[in-house]
Amino acid sequence: MRKRYRIQFPKAKLSSCKQDEAYFYLQEENGKRKIRFHDYSEIYQKQDLYEQIFYERLQCSSPSKVSSILEAAVKQSQDNFSELRILDLGAGNGMMGDELKKHGVSRLIGIDIVPEAYEATIRDRPGIYDAYYVEDFTRLDNDKKEEIKTWNCDCMVTVSALGFSDIPAKVFIEAFNIIKNEGWLAFNIKETFFNISDESGFSKMIRELIFSKYIDIYCIERYRHRFSIDGEPLYYFAVAGRKNLDIPSNFLDSKNILA
Repeated sequence: MRKRYRIQFPKAKLSSCKQDEAYFYLQEENGKRKIRFHDYSEIYQKQDLYEQIFYERLQCSSPSKVSSILEAAVKQSQDNFSELRILDLGAGNGMMGDELKKHGVSRLIGIDIVPEAYEATIRDRPGIYDAYYVEDFTRLDNDKKEEIKTWNCDCMVTVSALGFSDIPAKVFIEAFNIIKNEGWLAFNIKETFFNISDESGFSKMIRELIFSKYIDIYCIERYRHRFSIDGEPLYYFAVAGRKNLDIPSNFLDSKNILA
């Protein structure tokens, strides 16, 4: 049985707030505590709190959507979805890994920068990942990189972690380059990241990559990621494709993209 918490969303509408500035109140014995949605280290310390907020209250559908669009893309090839060796970038507390395991994938390697994410995964979903690394990819040493490469991953997924500085552009590229050529890629991004008016580095990088020689895009689908705390639907795009080549180290500079 899942643990239950007394949580409260702000009474005032937060439609003017950025998505990563949203917050809630957690009622505890000594009073209520304000926690931002992106304060993952605090949320993960409370068993089942993440699930209660994002999956029960706000009805997040992204792990199932990204898994299904990846499976649809792989079915267009001769590859077998269940034989994929997947690198889950920004694995968090294992929600995406749990969804992928339902499809019977061969290998799952999790990576996250937040130690509490690993601890929550071990606590709540033991055995989901074959290995789970707590690493900062902007400071990944060669020995650790080579160790991760030995898993021979031929697919990378990342869910609900792109574009809010959770995973910088350089980290996305580093992880992308670890998977094999002709491997698979699946991720989701907020719909506004496809808008040319978005001048953020990550938005520019994604737009450049989608039309580049490094990736062949198989599927792009707009869907409701979840509801906001005001009850408004938040739309994302799920993207799946195939890697052709490593992205060169000077890619961001050559496109005048700030990492």
